[in-house]
Amino acid sequence: MNDQVETAVTDEEMEAQLPKPVGYRLLVALPQIEETIGEMKLFKPKQTMREERILSTVGLVLDMGDQAYSDLTRFPNGPWCKVGDYVVFPSYTGTRLSVNGVEYRLMNDDSIEAVVADPRGVSRAG
Repeated sequence: MNDQVETAVTDEEMEAQLPKPVGYRLLVALPQIEETIGEMKLFKPKQTMREERILSTVGLVLDMGDQAYSDLTRFPNGPWCKVGDYVVFPSYTGTRLSVNGVEYRLMNDDSIEAVVADPRGVSRAG
């Protein structure tokens, strides 16, 4: 039972460390980058890992600022995505930040290009 209490506190602390997007920005979590290649489990060079993180094009929407998708002139059909959606966006989009080793991006609401049901098969074309 103590383990559950400690885990809940840890989860709360982690959530408290995440930035709260303001205005028309979204907080998007990026997937963890695999550290190894193939079945032989060869470790990727640090530069390769860095490039894969920077060039990420898919993520999970965690939060939205209070003005996200509120401009009816730009978004006459409503929001392009919602919290909990996996989305596609251009490489280098948004402000990159890391919280406890997980990378996040704060990006503008109009940076979203698509919503995907299953992000596992989506990657940036090389």
